[in-house]
Amino acid sequence: MSAPIRVLVCDDQVLIRTGLVTIIDAQPDLEVAGECGDGRSAVDLAARLRPDVVVMDVRMPVLDGIEATRLLAGAGVAEPVKVLVVTTFNLDEYVYRALRAGASGFLLKETPPAQLLHGIRTVATGSALLAPEVTRQLVGAYATRIRPAEATSHEALTPRELEVLRLIADGLSNSEIAATLVISQETVKTFVSRILAKLGLRDRVQAVVYAYRHGLVT
Repeated sequence: MSAPIRVLVCDDQVLIRTGLVTIIDAQPDLEVAGECGDGRSAVDLAARLRPDVVVMDVRMPVLDGIEATRLLAGAGVAEPVKVLVVTTFNLDEYVYRALRAGASGFLLKETPPAQLLHGIRTVATGSALLAPEVTRQLVGAYATRIRPAEATSHEALTPRELEVLRLIADGLSNSEIAATLVISQETVKTFVSRILAKLGLRDRVQAVVYAYRHGLVT
């Protein structure tokens, strides 16, 4: 049997944190490596415990979840940790900033337990996860506030890859992209892998941010 996915839970509300810990620890393939109530403690514990995933709240004392995410998974971090942001704030600028800071996923606290657990497992594998209701609305809502990137590198993409990137930014899943373009899901996965490799991106979350920053979607 493979080792369980080790999770660090960070939320300043004790009842919510306890609930998350209970849900996660009840799973045979997941294990709570630690818990804390502020971003600074999350950064310190992550350095010591090296969890596979950090479940991070946004608004917390001492150091908020956005800055903690940047320190754990942001650009230039030598050994980035995968961060799944779980918060009550939907369509909030904090969420976009968290994704820019390096988070691999975002879910709402009202998410059913099964979806939360799926999110942890998805992020742990190196994939990205955005709540469907957020992908289509959040980034678009703040697109006008995003400073365009000064330089572009998407010229390396083929027309089809550029089309797939735009659909990713629109919030479509692989199956939805496959249906839209009338191609197989395996072909979509191949396109996504090529896009990420050519643009030097880590996951679909970064692809969404990239597309908006480079004015590929409006």
